[in-house]
Amino acid sequence: MTTEPSIVLRLSGITKRFGPLVANDAISFDLQRGEVIALLGENGAGKTTLMNILFGHYVADGGSVEAFGNQLPPGDPRAALDAGIGMVHQHFTLADNMTVLENISLGTQSLWRPRLDRAAARRRIGQLAADFGLAVEPDATVASLSVGERQRVEILKALYRDARILILDEPTAVLTPAETDALFRTLKLLVAKGLSIIFISHKLNEVMAVSDRVLVLRSGRLSGERLTRDTERKELAALMVGQEVKPAEVAAVEPGAELLVLDNVSTARRNGAALDRVSLSLRAGEITGLAGVSGNGQAALAALISGTERPTAGTIVIGGAPMGEWSPRTALGHGVARIPEDRHAVGTIGDMSVTENVIAERYRSERFSRMGFLDWKAARRFAEKIIADYDVKCPSPEARIRLLSGGNMQKLILGRALDPEPAVILASQPTRGLDVGAVSYVHRMLLAARQRGAAVLLISEDLEEIMALSDRIVVMSKGRLSAPSARGERTIRELGELMAGHGDERGDHAA
Repeated sequence: MTTEPSIVLRLSGITKRFGPLVANDAISFDLQRGEVIALLGENGAGKTTLMNILFGHYVADGGSVEAFGNQLPPGDPRAALDAGIGMVHQHFTLADNMTVLENISLGTQSLWRPRLDRAAARRRIGQLAADFGLAVEPDATVASLSVGERQRVEILKALYRDARILILDEPTAVLTPAETDALFRTLKLLVAKGLSIIFISHKLNEVMAVSDRVLVLRSGRLSGERLTRDTERKELAALMVGQEVKPAEVAAVEPGAELLVLDNVSTARRNGAALDRVSLSLRAGEITGLAGVSGNGQAALAALISGTERPTAGTIVIGGAPMGEWSPRTALGHGVARIPEDRHAVGTIGDMSVTENVIAERYRSERFSRMGFLDWKAARRFAEKIIADYDVKCPSPEARIRLLSGGNMQKLILGRALDPEPAVILASQPTRGLDVGAVSYVHRMLLAARQRGAAVLLISEDLEEIMALSDRIVVMSKGRLSAPSARGERTIRELGELMAGHGDERGDHAA
């Protein structure tokens, strides 16, 4: 007769309010030893708030947290760590200029023995790496590591602190398919050793592959709980957004003229890889998907097309005319619109209003300027139009944009970019961190722009997104482009090999 696994974590009636907003409403669930729970929910559903309460960063207005039978004191992160709870954040918290060993052991030694026993630390890291398939070089600096290697360091850092409960926040967001497979193998080893895992993700296929049970949050409440073996992606998506989510339909479109051409373009090295003799053609009525692991030159390409980076060699051609002086104003003036990768740091200014943000790129245009003065009535009308047309959940056009959820912020950026209708759209990571409903909305908007005849460059680290939307696909590795392939010509595995710098490099030109 088998016995049920013991409960290692219990959240009971967790409630958290921010003024009139109820972020968490009486949420309760248990986590068992050796179990993987997937936590799903729309942007703003309350997942982050719940994890911050679990770690003691927030104090709940009601409810309690127990770990291994002991109630955790509210607002005490150290108590959560001491109880054996570890977390790997989506954006890694590592010091690039320090070694792997130094990052993992930082903060673990006693104040009475401030000098680190490096030999003992190296032995323990080696043992953990061997036990869980997390191969790393202890003396390598973090700056020299790939994204997948950095994630291994983050997991080792938690295990080094004797974590028995591991929370993974969007763990595959920046991984190649091969790195994702390696992570899933590690998770199986962790679970086999008795660790329990909370897996936060927007990727339903991964949730189905890795979890035992799925919890769905909607509007701060637990809207559903399912055993993974008894559910399917369609049901989980409906639980997240309250209705059935249908994938965007990609209608056949005959591509038109070349609207933007990069001819043998190189750029100076900034952060990440520079462009190295890149040639690319963006055609009317076509979505060109650009896949690649973060740091391989996608950011440089996005900066170049948006005008914030100038080429050191090669030519930019728009509408058949070579561009001389190149700047953001020049790009906008020639019908190039951008959806930037980082909506918080680049796409918006948090303490400015919604109205100020939606006119930020065109406030000098005749649409919003009269004799050198801003026409605030026209600006407000434009903001109201975007709020209505794009179904933005927003208190008012005067609200500070930082108060909006990620999905609503992205809708405003979409509206700003797509009105008036641009000739070329640069969409860089347009659905990163968005829930399934918001992702579907963004996809529909990009496909509608394609249908109208816009040329779209979709830069994404999500291969499923690239393969679902793109008419042609190119892969960037170390600042260079592969030859293009038509939709369905290459498998996810083949694209992943190109992303990792392997496979058939068929040239640096996209016709």
